[in-house]
Amino acid sequence: MLDEVSRWLSRRSFRAADYPIEGLVAAKRSPTLGGGTEGTTVSVVLPALDEEETVGGIVTVIREQLMRPELPLVDELVVMDSGSTDRTAEVAAGAGAKVVRREEVLPGTPVLPGKGEVLWRSLAATRGDVICFVDADLRSFSSDFVSGIVGPLLVDRELQLVKAMYDRPLGDVPGEHGVAAAMGGGRATELVARPLLNLHVPLLSGFVQPLGGEYAARRGLLERLPFPVGYGVEIGLLIDALRVAGLDALAQSDVGVRYHRHQDAQALGRMATAIYETVGQRLGRSERREGAGSEGGIELVQFERATGGGFMARGHVVDARSRAAVVDHPEYRGGERWEE
Repeated sequence: MLDEVSRWLSRRSFRAADYPIEGLVAAKRSPTLGGGTEGTTVSVVLPALDEEETVGGIVTVIREQLMRPELPLVDELVVMDSGSTDRTAEVAAGAGAKVVRREEVLPGTPVLPGKGEVLWRSLAATRGDVICFVDADLRSFSSDFVSGIVGPLLVDRELQLVKAMYDRPLGDVPGEHGVAAAMGGGRATELVARPLLNLHVPLLSGFVQPLGGEYAARRGLLERLPFPVGYGVEIGLLIDALRVAGLDALAQSDVGVRYHRHQDAQALGRMATAIYETVGQRLGRSERREGAGSEGGIELVQFERATGGGFMARGHVVDARSRAAVVDHPEYRGGERWEE
């Protein structure tokens, strides 16, 4: 398996540095590289839930570096607000993003909680031929996180999806926690996702960051994929993209270092449950049983130290549902500009 992974890595691994903005703008204007008669349009989507501290800086970098009139790599920048209770929407709009609340898209469909739900709805809130997802909690953000993953899609019409790969330190900012923690941030990846992929979907074992929230794909592919509504969305999309498009249509691009807020151990446990169940569903090996949790969810029992001593069991429902491919949704009009 290692030899096969190495061959795919050499063929389908790229670097952001190899995609200067000037060349990408020229490529996206070409009608021969997978776009329409007027070239390829690019939408960037930031799913956001209470990210007032970071979302404005990300929006500012994208607008100033990738949406300049003379070098318009990005045509549309949308922050999808997932029910924030802080100033996320206000900050994002003030920085120049178009803010869309999840309830405003496909309004005839009741909203489900979760990041995947927002990503699924974003297809109806954007018009780009290429959709680029970027998490809204990134710190020390670089525009390479967009150009580095959009670039391969603009110059190679055979590619359908490109994921970012990067170093992932445990600290939130450069230098925090020292050198020893330089690669310690991807705990759910190394402890859950990577073993699952190596054991059950080895063709995907070459992805450095299979759970990463930064990836770009052609609209036509995303429209045909089911979207897990919760934490399982990234690994679910990757497995389903392999099934629909094949391994050679998938790639990854090195964008440097990713700094962001990290989850505590119990939150990681809930994330791991969703990842495990998402993979199990796609393999036809789900271990859910009737009555194992609330409708559409899995009850994960976790423990907290009780005030009077001992431990207290608490149940947390992890949503394991998926949205069907949006192309079949009666409210969806793919690629049309969303109107207020």
